[in-house]
Amino acid sequence: MKEKIEQYLREVGQYSETGAEQVEAFRIKYLGKKGLLNDMFEEFKKAAPTDKKELGQMLNTLKNTVQDKINGLKAATGNKGHHLKLDDLTLPVDFTEAGTRHPISIVRNQIVDIFARMGFTVAEGPEIEDDWHNFTALNFPPDHPARDMQDTFFVEHNKIHGDIALRTHTSSVQVRTMENNAPPIRQIFPGRVYRNEAISARAHCMFHQVEGLYIDKDVSFADLKQALLVFAREMFGGETQIRLRPSYFPFTEPSAEMDISCNICGGKGCNICKGSGWVEVLGCGMVDPNVLQNCGIDSKKYSGFAFGIGIERMTMVKYRINDLRLYFENDVRFLQQFEPVY
Repeated sequence: MKEKIEQYLREVGQYSETGAEQVEAFRIKYLGKKGLLNDMFEEFKKAAPTDKKELGQMLNTLKNTVQDKINGLKAATGNKGHHLKLDDLTLPVDFTEAGTRHPISIVRNQIVDIFARMGFTVAEGPEIEDDWHNFTALNFPPDHPARDMQDTFFVEHNKIHGDIALRTHTSSVQVRTMENNAPPIRQIFPGRVYRNEAISARAHCMFHQVEGLYIDKDVSFADLKQALLVFAREMFGGETQIRLRPSYFPFTEPSAEMDISCNICGGKGCNICKGSGWVEVLGCGMVDPNVLQNCGIDSKKYSGFAFGIGIERMTMVKYRINDLRLYFENDVRFLQQFEPVY
């Protein structure tokens, strides 16, 4: 075996053909699937244990010598770094796999796209907010529980300008929009929000929202209901039904929670909808006149509606995910189930 390796080393050193076809034939002869080096490594397995160290070193020298010779010959032909024959079945396969989109990103983009077709544009704002934009302008009273430390991540207590906190909703961007734009306003506000909550299968200290705002003359609750019905059917299918239940939010009056007919059991009752046939997906209502006044909009001339969608919750319903902690763990096995990126 040593004599064979030494012979091949001499042949490789003496080889000088630079034509593309000759170089490719030389490569296949030594490095192909049925090449000489492959045969030598098979023979190496049967060598005596006392000889394997020396033979292994010689084989590696031969392999490196062949590869260096091929690289040099390719450079001489002007084809360095390129395969000489694209139909060569011995070339290595590219096993690179396409990545996937995160389910939160998929659903966020779907929501934005649906409302964009209804004429809503996208606006974004800071994630660190002052008290005015996060609470006061939105009609939160001074003693509202949401201001307490157990619900909000406060960054700084400031007696002059108000407390600084991580925003608890993207409604703060609604305030900024109303302060800087005259009606009509038709926008949605996607982004991350933060609340000081214990992490569990159904709650997290950080999550994502898409809120919407429409302000103009003669906007009614009927307009809100129709917009949300269109959204629900675009997101979950044309047979989807909605229902609005009375609720309370400081910044809307009247306020409502919206449920959709369960798309898993078809309204018959299952563990997802807890046997009711309905699944809660968002909160909504008519913008409180006090909020309009706080933002410099004449509440006697204009009216509007607002809604807030939790993207994690919407994604759980759409993809039947039972633990929202999966969104933040970046487990490749979980992520590979979703839409690929090409």
